[in-house]
Amino acid sequence: MAGYESHEYDVLVIGAGGAGLRAAIEASARGLRTALVSKSLLGKAHTVMAEGGIAAAMGNVYTEDNWQVHFRDTMRGGKMLNNWRMAQLHAQEAPDRVRELEEWGALFDRTDDGRILQRDFGGHRYARLAHVGDRTGLEMIRTLQQHAVHRGLDVYQEFTVNRLFKDGDRIAGAVGYWRESGELVAFSAKAIVLATGGLGKIWAITSNSWEGTGDGHALAMYAGADMIDMEFVQFHPTGMVWPPSVRGILVTEGVRGDGGTLRNASGERFMFNYVPPMFAAETADSEAEADRWYTDRTARRTPDLLPSDEVARAINSEVRAGRGSPHGGVFLDIASRRDADYIQRRLPSMYHQFKELAGVDITREPMEVGPTCHYAMGGVRVDAETGATTVPGLFAAGEVAGGMHGSNRLGGNSLSDLVVFGRRAGVGAADYAEGVEAMPTLDASAVNERAELVTAPFESDGKENPYAVHEALRDLMQVNVGIIRTESDMQVALSGIHELKARAAAVKVEGGAQYNPGWHLALDLEHMLNVAEAVTTAAIERQESRGGHTRDDFPGPSPEFAKVNVVVRRSEDDGAITATQEPLPQMPAELQRLFEED
Repeated sequence: MAGYESHEYDVLVIGAGGAGLRAAIEASARGLRTALVSKSLLGKAHTVMAEGGIAAAMGNVYTEDNWQVHFRDTMRGGKMLNNWRMAQLHAQEAPDRVRELEEWGALFDRTDDGRILQRDFGGHRYARLAHVGDRTGLEMIRTLQQHAVHRGLDVYQEFTVNRLFKDGDRIAGAVGYWRESGELVAFSAKAIVLATGGLGKIWAITSNSWEGTGDGHALAMYAGADMIDMEFVQFHPTGMVWPPSVRGILVTEGVRGDGGTLRNASGERFMFNYVPPMFAAETADSEAEADRWYTDRTARRTPDLLPSDEVARAINSEVRAGRGSPHGGVFLDIASRRDADYIQRRLPSMYHQFKELAGVDITREPMEVGPTCHYAMGGVRVDAETGATTVPGLFAAGEVAGGMHGSNRLGGNSLSDLVVFGRRAGVGAADYAEGVEAMPTLDASAVNERAELVTAPFESDGKENPYAVHEALRDLMQVNVGIIRTESDMQVALSGIHELKARAAAVKVEGGAQYNPGWHLALDLEHMLNVAEAVTTAAIERQESRGGHTRDDFPGPSPEFAKVNVVVRRSEDDGAITATQEPLPQMPAELQRLFEED
């Protein structure tokens, strides 16, 4: 290992968003040597894009709310494909995690009597999202970051992990590089927590920042971990559509939670035409009843707050039918329903976002919005209690972990997922590390081989440009594995991915390793292409429409596929990616009774 910077830790946490910070805090609190790796600057995590709030059944606005109702909403939103135990733990523990954030300094909006205020969101029966205006994710990151730094753990900013290493079957460490200098670093670690977030940069239109290249999903697959529910990708219904430079930037569901309505080019509130049977009994069928819901919960809920997958498909249908806005979206109107002071107080980020980026004053005129790739429900298969993956010593939490959200995530559940399972993964990793007597030893020859592969684009004789390959991948996935899918389109995508893998192998990077974004993208391409293949392979396997996976050739849900998860594995021998069906875990009878009315 001569010539490499090297370090040893009990617990290495890869990813510095809400889940990674919470895991690192927990491991460090146990007295273990803990390191936190951030691909970008500390504090610039995709967690800040979760603007509307943290879902937790605290009962501060509606005393009828409790964990059982939250659990039921989460399972129904995920179309019953969720890992029931994860959904149960999440609903039970989310209130404690919110109160913990408050104890650590988070400044939530308050009710008149001083309690944490909660707002409405799609798919939630009651107003249960604790929030800080429309900047809740930012407040969570601020709070967790300050608490983590207070713990004194080691932080590696602007550092990218390229590979995990094993000693036999168990995890042994990782290798990565400083983005500033290109210098390689090897970590030996008793336990590793993956908290790397999502994979949205595989699609052309996405709310994800540049970091969302599916690194953790790919690292887990390379290490031999099982992946679950990879076919389910959430296209958030409301992203900006104009101007082109900001296309895909998120417009929080909080706009609709505070009374915003969706309208087509004719001014029609079209969501009344798209209410699925599962939600028909509790969803208003007239504008008058929908408007009354905000003040009278005996009325049926507004269809503008159906789960995200239902709203995204409805918007897509309106646009395809020629009833969209001038720039290929629909209109989201809050100006006609709330006064300017209310909008600027409740939605300050949205006000400034549209004013500065689109020249639109949302207190006076509607926004143009459309679906944008936002969140991956699928990820590494984990144990609900500990966050352990199928590879000993490897743990995962947050968006990179699958199972919690089933086929569709409810808005607000992402932030509570981060702190509930970030904490649990931190505990699980700490327990595991304390049981490992000796620090694992990295295989020097394997690290040297990886170092050669990392620097290979500089020595390549190829002529491919990494930006051109990435653009081709994004367009391929947007067209063929987007909101609406068919097997023929997805087979085109698979063939295209294999061709792009060959092109990626011939990428040539000019210049040196210092401050070279082309080199960084060249290395990210390997991850994105493997993750894209995993998503497409799983989507071909699931021959039905459910949640964030809609197929024109199988337009309805299937009773057979309602009983199975699609599990993806990558062969460590030849890199082949395959998908199989495995039965869902059986839910206990006392929880099943919560769904008898369905």
